Amino acid sequence: MTKVFPNNVSERLNSTPCSPNGNGNGNGDAAILTVWKKSLLLNCNGFTVFDCKGNLVFRVDNYLAGHKGEIVLMDAGGKPLLTIRRKRLSLGDNWLVYDGETAVNPRFFVRKQVNILNTKCLAHVSSGSNSNNDNDEESGNITCSSSSTTGKNLLYQIEGSYTQRCCAVLNKKRRRVAEIQRKESVGGVTFGLDVFRLVVQPEIDAPLAMALVILLDQMFGSSKRLSH
Repeated sequence: MTKVFPNNVSERLNSTPCSPNGNGNGNGDAAILTVWKKSLLLNCNGFTVFDCKGNLVFRVDNYLAGHKGEIVLMDAGGKPLLTIRRKRLSLGDNWLVYDGETAVNPRFFVRKQVNILNTKCLAHVSSGSNSNNDNDEESGNITCSSSSTTGKNLLYQIEGSYTQRCCAVLNKKRRRVAEIQRKESVGGVTFGLDVFRLVVQPEIDAPLAMALVILLDQMFGSSKRLSH
């Protein structure tokens, strides 16, 4: 049976000890994570994430009968790292990201990009202070272009195709700080869409990068029909 956790390709990209916090090994190297779109618990939807040595680093376990507008990203021991909540009473697909299990002072605001003329851009990530203001981000005036990255609160934008597991998180300087890539086994056999790689550069925390993966799945993946 083909192993889900990282193969020789990821080990070659990051042969030094892995960092579950997404800061590489302290020498500027990327952290290579394997994301499995499956919960380790029965009767749950979610994700299981391994580092380059096959160690469990993140998990998401959503009970099928639970609250569909809230998702908790946990570490391997079950400690909540980030809580993702759908923004209420808002037009469009808007989400707030909080530290731990708190429900105040969101750290990030994530908005799905809806523009039939620009299908390359998937979503915008802004600082949490932007979540309750009537500004360009909330009104949908920000678009994926070089000028949009000059917005005061805009931190990242996500481009590519999540359904093809080929997309990137770009910072204000258009540098790729995280990427979602298809994963192949040592023999070259693809795992399909439920197992893929998440490459995290030192410029972004791994929990946030994984939270963005979860949100992309809510917006564009099979989880979309389960989140309402």
